[in-house]
Amino acid sequence: MYEDKFYCKILKNKHSVFSDLSDADKDTLFNHHTCQHAKKGELIFKEGGKPQALICLIEGKVKIFKEGVGGREQIVRLAKPGGFIGYRALFAKQDYLASAIAIEDSTVCSIDKRDLFAIMESNPKISMKILQMMATELGLSNTRTVSLTQKHIRGRLAESLLFLIETYGFEEDEQTIKAYLSREDLANLSNMTTSNAIRTLSTFGSEKVISLDGRRIKVLNLSKLQRISELG
Repeated sequence: MYEDKFYCKILKNKHSVFSDLSDADKDTLFNHHTCQHAKKGELIFKEGGKPQALICLIEGKVKIFKEGVGGREQIVRLAKPGGFIGYRALFAKQDYLASAIAIEDSTVCSIDKRDLFAIMESNPKISMKILQMMATELGLSNTRTVSLTQKHIRGRLAESLLFLIETYGFEEDEQTIKAYLSREDLANLSNMTTSNAIRTLSTFGSEKVISLDGRRIKVLNLSKLQRISELG
């Protein structure tokens, strides 16, 4: 079952970096991949480890984070199905500079780096697509870095909620964010303390910008949330 999803989401999907590969090259990648299930809270790779494969997220959600001073986490990226994680270290031939943990039950598949590199060497088109993907991620990362250092607490949290919407979307009601992060994870995504995140969420609730039901966040006024983010 996971193998079928790997083929459809990673190799066959027209938006995938592998979409232009020949059937023979797709078969090579398919025949040299492995899949595993990661339970919520399970470590997928750890800072300091050596990457041996390109890791593809097939199902679920994953956070990539670094530990800072005093062991406090800073979430630097969130991954959704169809995306890749840990690829910067793989292509840079460096150890992982961050760790990845499943924030809900997830499935990841890994493509052996030797087979991947061999195909990239013979197919410049896929190399260019991967370069474009990495450049796009770098641009987003640079933008968030500026926002998280220059915006005030309200602006940072508003931006993080918009980031969750952009990454995972809404539930069928078109209001509930389709990601249920803990208050601590929201704080780590927004570069603030957990207590500040809790207080600011409560303020947004009293202003009728959002409503809270445990970890479920419903956006009641998207335009106002966007204005808060823009004002910083």
